[in-house]
Amino acid sequence: MHIRACNLGKSFGERTLFDNLSFTFHSDEHIGLIGPNGSGKSTLMKILCGKEDADEGEVEGTSKLCIGYLPQVDENHPDLTFEQALLSALTDLPWPEEDKQTKARILMGKAGVADPEQLCRNLSGGWRKRLSILKVLVREPDLMLLDEPTNHLDLAGILWVEDILQKINTGFIVISHDRYILESVTDRIIEINPRYPEGYLSFPGSYSEFLEKREEWFTAQNRHQETLSNLVKEEIDWLRRGPQGRRTKRKSRITSAHQKIDDLAELKTLNRQRNLNIDFNASGRKTNDLITTTSLGHGFDERKLFSSLNLTLSPGTRLGIVGNNGTGKTTLVRCLLGDIEPRTGKIKRATQLKFAWFDQNRELLNKEETLRRTLAPNGDIIEIGKRKIHVAGWAENFLFNKDQLETPVGKLSGGEQARVLLANIMRQPVDILFFDEPTNDLDIDSIEVLEARLGEFPGAVVLITHDRALLDRSCSEVVGLHPNGESRLYGELAQWQRAEENILCQMNSEIAETQSSKEKSSIATRTSSNQKPTGSGLSREEQKEFSRMEKSIAKAEADLEKLQTQPAPIANGNNHQELNDYFQTIADAQEKVDNLYSRWAELEEKQG
Repeated sequence: MHIRACNLGKSFGERTLFDNLSFTFHSDEHIGLIGPNGSGKSTLMKILCGKEDADEGEVEGTSKLCIGYLPQVDENHPDLTFEQALLSALTDLPWPEEDKQTKARILMGKAGVADPEQLCRNLSGGWRKRLSILKVLVREPDLMLLDEPTNHLDLAGILWVEDILQKINTGFIVISHDRYILESVTDRIIEINPRYPEGYLSFPGSYSEFLEKREEWFTAQNRHQETLSNLVKEEIDWLRRGPQGRRTKRKSRITSAHQKIDDLAELKTLNRQRNLNIDFNASGRKTNDLITTTSLGHGFDERKLFSSLNLTLSPGTRLGIVGNNGTGKTTLVRCLLGDIEPRTGKIKRATQLKFAWFDQNRELLNKEETLRRTLAPNGDIIEIGKRKIHVAGWAENFLFNKDQLETPVGKLSGGEQARVLLANIMRQPVDILFFDEPTNDLDIDSIEVLEARLGEFPGAVVLITHDRALLDRSCSEVVGLHPNGESRLYGELAQWQRAEENILCQMNSEIAETQSSKEKSSIATRTSSNQKPTGSGLSREEQKEFSRMEKSIAKAEADLEKLQTQPAPIANGNNHQELNDYFQTIADAQEKVDNLYSRWAELEEKQG
């Protein structure tokens, strides 16, 4: 089974996203869809799943497939519980209600949903994204269309998505700027880009294999351009000599010469690639210690975020800060910036320290202000060191057109707002660059330019990001924050990941041990408070039964707990009876525990 896009075209006003796109997606392929911001990737996804109409062309084959679509923006269900919202994805399917509940509960268990009754309005951004992904999976589609599935997820969530996509048999098309995701889960990459003659470039294989084949394609294109350029030069020289007759052969050559000139102009246009023009401006300060911390610690109420951090930021430092959501990454940076006073420890900053702060929430931008005034607050001329540049040229460095200068910043896309922040950071010389999730909403080409410029910056860089490729390539050490409040300095991201797994296992073990101790204590309390000397009310057999009751209850509860922690069968259309048997076994074990407690109470009362 497959979907075929036939001569698709889509425009918004005078802006053409893509034109005459034609390709085939097979339902067993794992495809990565990439391309620069504004190339129409998300719009193409919506057209493929029928959420939006193309201006031209058509999509074939969708009527034969069940398609699951994950939009970039998560649907909001503020008044529904997590389980209700998940079940809402199945309302149009003719499955028995019991099967729907079974599939939903199995998925929630595998995803680690602690409280299915939690209202969606109280979910974090990461858990809203997990819910959206589960709503696609629970439908068991033939093909999944996933638009930036790792948005708003922390590293644990990203690894969860990566694990799903590595193991799933269902075909999918995924839009992502996470290069590690693309490398590990895809078997074909398609890049949508108007620079290619057909509007896209497609090669089978992983992301790294795609990059190799794309480079070969560029090399061939450049050779072709060079060859065509030489031919055009010869034709122009011939044309300048003037016609020497009106013979048909000579007219044909004139036509051919003009055609070559047109072909060369088109090829040059296609081969021209616009990229971000970033060059961070360093202050040139020679101070060795820009910021030093001694036993730095912070937390809220009784919760510890980090403690005992001893850091030194010097020119050339490349420090990453990693940790899952809620562990205090942004809080640590704000302590370093001086926005928050730490609870413990000391921070020493160099005099007249200059720094820039890239805020992932875009709070530094005035959303009502025009792009022109945001980029150039004091007029249309911007001074960068000793260089002066007009705001229109400055905007072009960050991939903006002149007709966007009067657009309010709040009307720009997320990627465009990120580029505005980068432009503003570049205006002033700084000692330290602080970045909080700079890759959100940026395309891969822009991320790679940013990555290169961070490597060239002579000052210090402090980087919070979930982009593992950026962390590995840009940071020489990382501060790892853990959910138990521990914080350590690691040489690389992989070291933090291993430590995080060990700490989480230890925390889960401690929780399980605490619960077990409470249960044993509860049984012992009930035994000591309710057990009475054996009297004539019990028969000899009942006395033996009563004496064994505590052990019987403890074993029945242990058996029940073991069943509840075992993985459930994977739901599919052929194992309804297996699933029913699984849940019936758990129900029988629970009933056995309840009956034992009832019998215990009955014997105690009869004992008198």
